Amino acid sequence: MAARPESLARRHVGRGGPLPAPPIEFVRRPDPVSRYHAAMTTTDTLHPRPQLTRSNWLSLDGTWEFAFDDEDQGRNDGWHDGRTLPRSIEVPFPYQSERSGIGTQEVHEIVWYARTFEVPGAWREQDLLVHFGAVDYSTEVWINGKLAGRNRGGHVPFSFNIAPFLVDGANRITLRVEDRQDMYQPRGKQSSSGKPVRIYYWCTTGIWQTVWLEPAPPVRIDSLRWLETEPDGRLSIEVHLHAPAAGWTVELDVLDETGERVAFAQAETRFATTRIDARIDAPQAWSPDNPYLYGLRVRLVADGRVLDEIGSYCGLRRFEAHGAQFHLNGQRTFLLMVLDQGYWPDTNLAAPSADALRVDAEWIKRLGFNAVRKHQKIEDERWLYWCDRLGILVWEEMPNTRSWSLEAEEALLSEWERAVERDAGHPCIVAWVPLVESFGFPALYRHPGQQAFIEKLVLRTRRLDPGRLVVDNDGWEHTDLTDVCSIHDYTQPGDKLAARYAEAQKTGIPPSKGWYKDKPLFLPGGQYRGQPVVLSEVGGFLSEPEGDDAPRDRLFDYYGSVRSGDELLARYRDLMETLGSLTFLAGACYTQFTDVEHEKNGLLTFDRQPKIDPEQVAALHRALLERYRNS
Repeated sequence: MAARPESLARRHVGRGGPLPAPPIEFVRRPDPVSRYHAAMTTTDTLHPRPQLTRSNWLSLDGTWEFAFDDEDQGRNDGWHDGRTLPRSIEVPFPYQSERSGIGTQEVHEIVWYARTFEVPGAWREQDLLVHFGAVDYSTEVWINGKLAGRNRGGHVPFSFNIAPFLVDGANRITLRVEDRQDMYQPRGKQSSSGKPVRIYYWCTTGIWQTVWLEPAPPVRIDSLRWLETEPDGRLSIEVHLHAPAAGWTVELDVLDETGERVAFAQAETRFATTRIDARIDAPQAWSPDNPYLYGLRVRLVADGRVLDEIGSYCGLRRFEAHGAQFHLNGQRTFLLMVLDQGYWPDTNLAAPSADALRVDAEWIKRLGFNAVRKHQKIEDERWLYWCDRLGILVWEEMPNTRSWSLEAEEALLSEWERAVERDAGHPCIVAWVPLVESFGFPALYRHPGQQAFIEKLVLRTRRLDPGRLVVDNDGWEHTDLTDVCSIHDYTQPGDKLAARYAEAQKTGIPPSKGWYKDKPLFLPGGQYRGQPVVLSEVGGFLSEPEGDDAPRDRLFDYYGSVRSGDELLARYRDLMETLGSLTFLAGACYTQFTDVEHEKNGLLTFDRQPKIDPEQVAALHRALLERYRNS
């Protein structure tokens, strides 16, 4: 069915009315909110790419045609030729989810999508970009039967200019997606067997983030790279052009939260990349207590004519580590994180809606955490926008492989680099985590080649974003390059956890071996060098299954368990008081934010209902942070 362009178009308006503040009372924002923020949403729909927006875009989410291709015959039989596919699916929900309209958990490794769309006439004189937020895993895209492009990588965005393939009237887009049950491809927490077990869950195949069209001028701004966003008001960005090396002018407006311009800068260049520097007088620094965002307008100008204009935003902040502690804008800061896996009951890895991303961020804030560790997932960029907006510090983490090979290394590195490039402008992100618990590198301790690759991950990350910390291998088996000494430890109850770190409490030096199977904290050649120490997984209190004969999986061998909300609150209080007493710590992360499928150890249930009073949880967190500030 052809889309109705006017009804489906989402328009980013450069100067709109104020965006209503988020509805939860704890969010305190100045009024009126920035015109930039107002422009970010239309009918409660946030722009899919919040840090590089243009005025018009067209969502292609909704009903698509769909087919399974278990025999891999579709390409040879020409399924991309415009024919109708036999089933339907709701995009962007994977076929394994209920919201997709299919909801089967059977493994199908090759799937096809197709739909018809029309392009507004005013867009036909420009390039037309089709954007995919994320499609798992290998994708081929045809427009009107002609191959427009391919992509490999299931967690990062990609786009193609499809203007050369368009025809008048209705146009046809077709996708072939291949998602093998492959131990060597980055898959995060998706079970490689296709069935949930222990800490692994149902798979997500195919399109799982939004699909959208964007008209853009042939000569345009392609991307931004943030070089400086300092709390003293220094702002520097690198502007990359989709243009030849020639004579260009790039202009930058910086807007405060009332929409007024507070700084202007411009740069002349004869290359397709330029740096532009601005200085903001009387700047407001970004922090969890004051998540102040400046709107940005960037224009590309030639011969006095504006060729392209994009909207963006930034926060001014500096996050660093020294003296074994974290410092935000010069203030010692304890990272009180919660582990968030980003799954939902009816949609798997896909968010049920743009609003659901906001609600999750609001819950994290309401529970009193100042930070979140997004676990084994590159989240929809709109979630990062809400972390920026609400003031939540983020550790971003790459979904890892399960087994090692040179090809697996290449796939992991390629996708990770694209994730860092996409998200490096978000003020909320304070650390990059390319690897967790040696996932995909089972011989890491005794394999110098694998160790060298982990160091390569760290060095590549720093080259892409030299101003942030890198946690090389979260949990244990760190190289000598890690900026943070992170430790996973589910020792319980609190007195046993405190006893385990009694020596570290005296010396500030963490133990040489970890909680899990005596895993070494550092690899050969590495040692603790005074980095901040973070217990980046603790807690994990599982809800006991009902009935004495109910099955208990192996998770209960590692985590503690509780039988009621009252018991959970008591265990949680004991844990927070213990963490507050360990003064050598610079941070901690509770496992976890919500239940996920069979893993029922969240502070919230899978459908986002609190198991214990969130205000009591927040009070425990305030007490811990206050104790830290006064220590």
